[in-house]
Amino acid sequence: MREWLARLRDWFRRDQLDRELTDELRFHTEQLEKQALADGAAPDAAAQAARRRLGNVTQSREAARERWSWPWLDQLQQDLRYAVRGIRRSPGFAATVIITLGLGIGANAAMFGVIDRLMFRPFPYLTNPREVHRVYVQNTDRGKTFTAGNGLEYTRYLDFRKWTSSFSQMAAFTARTLAVGVGEGTKERSVGVISSSLFDFFTIRPVAGRFFTAAEDSTPRGASVVVLTYGFWQSQFGGRPDVIGQTLRVRNLLCVIIGVTPPGFIGVADEQPPELFIPITTYAGAEAGKDDVSTYYTRYNWGWMSVMARRKPGVSVAMATADLTQASVKSWNVMRQQETGYPPVESARPRGIAGSLKSAAGPDPGLESKTLLWVTGVAAIVLLIACANVANLMLARVLRRRRETAVRLALGVSRGRLVRQSLTESLLLAALGCAAGLLIAQWGSAALGHLFIKDGSLEVLTDWRTLGVAAGFALVAGTLVGIWPALAASRDDLAGSLKAGSREGTYVRSRTRTGLLVLQGALSVVLLVGAGLFVRSLTRVRALRLGFDPEQVVMIGPNLRGQKLTDPEQIALGERLLTATQNLPGVEHAARIHSIPFWSTSSTDLHVPGIDSVRRLGRFTYQTASADYFLTMGTRIIRGRAFGPADRDGTPKVAVVSEAMAAILWPGRDALGQCMKVGADSMPCTAVIGIAENAFQNSLTDDKRFHYYLPIDQYERANAIGLLAKVRGNPATVGESLRRALQRVMPGDGYITVDPMAEVVDNKRRSWQVGATMFVAFGALALLVAAVGLYGVITYNVAQRMHELGVRTALGARSGDLVRLVVGQGIRFVAAGVAIGILVALGAAQWIQPLLFEQSARDPVTYGAVAALLGVVAVLASAAPARRATRADPNTALRAD
Repeated sequence: MREWLARLRDWFRRDQLDRELTDELRFHTEQLEKQALADGAAPDAAAQAARRRLGNVTQSREAARERWSWPWLDQLQQDLRYAVRGIRRSPGFAATVIITLGLGIGANAAMFGVIDRLMFRPFPYLTNPREVHRVYVQNTDRGKTFTAGNGLEYTRYLDFRKWTSSFSQMAAFTARTLAVGVGEGTKERSVGVISSSLFDFFTIRPVAGRFFTAAEDSTPRGASVVVLTYGFWQSQFGGRPDVIGQTLRVRNLLCVIIGVTPPGFIGVADEQPPELFIPITTYAGAEAGKDDVSTYYTRYNWGWMSVMARRKPGVSVAMATADLTQASVKSWNVMRQQETGYPPVESARPRGIAGSLKSAAGPDPGLESKTLLWVTGVAAIVLLIACANVANLMLARVLRRRRETAVRLALGVSRGRLVRQSLTESLLLAALGCAAGLLIAQWGSAALGHLFIKDGSLEVLTDWRTLGVAAGFALVAGTLVGIWPALAASRDDLAGSLKAGSREGTYVRSRTRTGLLVLQGALSVVLLVGAGLFVRSLTRVRALRLGFDPEQVVMIGPNLRGQKLTDPEQIALGERLLTATQNLPGVEHAARIHSIPFWSTSSTDLHVPGIDSVRRLGRFTYQTASADYFLTMGTRIIRGRAFGPADRDGTPKVAVVSEAMAAILWPGRDALGQCMKVGADSMPCTAVIGIAENAFQNSLTDDKRFHYYLPIDQYERANAIGLLAKVRGNPATVGESLRRALQRVMPGDGYITVDPMAEVVDNKRRSWQVGATMFVAFGALALLVAAVGLYGVITYNVAQRMHELGVRTALGARSGDLVRLVVGQGIRFVAAGVAIGILVALGAAQWIQPLLFEQSARDPVTYGAVAALLGVVAVLASAAPARRATRADPNTALRAD
């Protein structure tokens, strides 16, 4: 090691050492000459004698240099200097290569930052993250498997702690948006609701104060304490140390601030990072209230949290999953004893899974995560297209330099050295492309962050993981684009190239260049087909009739902040809010509601005379609302009537059912006037008075839509104070005036939130929006790169064929013939790429089909449009070279040797 460091030090001062060696050799030569002269030799003889005694000076120099340097390092330095000179000599070529590689590397670096953040990056401060898992629970219902990782019951968490032995630590957690502060300073913030054991998973110490203990996180009601995050502490309290011991109101709790987390700590938040943490039992106790707090922890049908666990040393993931499964079976059996309506274990097949702590990488990642993986693959294809383009450009330059290469080989340069020089140049260009790509990725990270990450934060230049991956992309890309041209240069015919003379530039066909160009076209077709399919999917989902009109509807959410009202008080508050909303300017219709499509849905036992089990037919959801619900939502009544103000408590119970529900419950019969019993078979009949159009309630891919509507004054009057309002004008603008006006109606510290319903619907369209946006962006980028590559190849071919084209002109070829010759070549290249690309896209159709909405992945219209687009691009890319071909001078061609 000491010798290596000494060599490294000497390498940096080798110029000085070389000068010192020269001086020393000169001194010894002079001394030997003086000695020879003193012995009586003539001056010339003395000089010769000195050189003989000194030996081979050049060999001595090389031996000395090897001791203070490495030959390979000197050669690398020379190759780098050669590469830099080449870049300076051809700045246009270098800029094209750098920008092309920069686009490919930048796209992949940005997408890696997204997928790493969502799926792979460990949470800050997490100790030994490979040992930590999120607990997922699967069960089967009517032949379908459902996976839950963030909607588990607190009782399930207690069961896992009690009936598993594979884990050394276990914690429960969730996130809630809660009101924080008092008076005008009240603001809804993301609050981490966690068990005290969660802090034990991390290597952290509080910046100030302490974390809450197990005693403060115990049933039936935890302590009213709160731990602030570092950012919240700085922004709201200025980082003052005396904040410990002060109180902060969270929801309806007056919590004592006991600690501050270190900077960057977010717990295990998948989406919006929390700003403060409270014990999970504290939140549950406040949510449940005084009367039923004990049942909040013992009932299984209240799913609202997630569970994380750390495996013990020596326990594999498979063993942990098996342990969780046996605990799930025990838990399911206990649940069946306490709750009615749950199927036996044999049909439900409950299973526990030790999966990824990142829910996006879990066993059932969801449509958006699957789309993200496809988009990441698309980014990789863009990089391949960029590499093929650059390799083509570099191969063209190698063919242009054939005679120069032959001369260097004739002068003794080894073929291996030529390969190393070519690779060094390509790697240097790739490194510069990487730098440009990182700047592009940083520029695009804001858009990608808002598209994929809830808090919108995505850094590239300050993230070492992304920088390392980008460097890896650059290394691979530099090697790929340099290896083929390097090998082509080293294998060239030396004698033939030296004899080329002035005909060096004659056209030479290259199968490699043609193959690379066809590859670019084929990959571009794949991306453009994907873009077309996602755009058509997005068009279809936007044109889909939802069964209601969300564009002008706002959701009004009264938040009592934990204040307990009696049933008459809640009913009175709901009526006051409804009356106030209906009287506000800009409001066309308003209705009280219990649940909202795509936001929250409800279901209960349903019995229909003549049907043994309605449950076997599917899941039936219901909506309780006041009289103007259908006018507010724009849901059409097809037959019969909607319920009105006369359908109140004490009158015969009525319901409106969807078309799909009427068809499956009363096939071939008129549903109007039919009887159904809501809640239990012992309940009185609820008469069907109307049939409404089918409306989506949970998912845009739900094709059953079994839904019914009940008058709110006959059901759940005291539990429904939320409202919907149909407004004129911009819902976002009108919504703020609604909030201010209704805030005056709220009692105590309660507050109002107003959100456009269109945002909820847009979230359901998000996966298709993401797919369409990213496929179109990357598809356009790939098309641009491929078009530039085609233009470059055709232009180079025309330049190399000017002699041939001149001869053709001399022999009578007309301009149209030359244009057809050049454009036909471009079309043939593209046609081959289109054919291969369509075959690849058809082969991948089975995997992309689940990501599309009512759109075939083998849609002939999309494939035909892409083929036509590539044909137009071929013509446009060949037009300028074809025009140049018509200017071939026959006189110059005939006079050439």
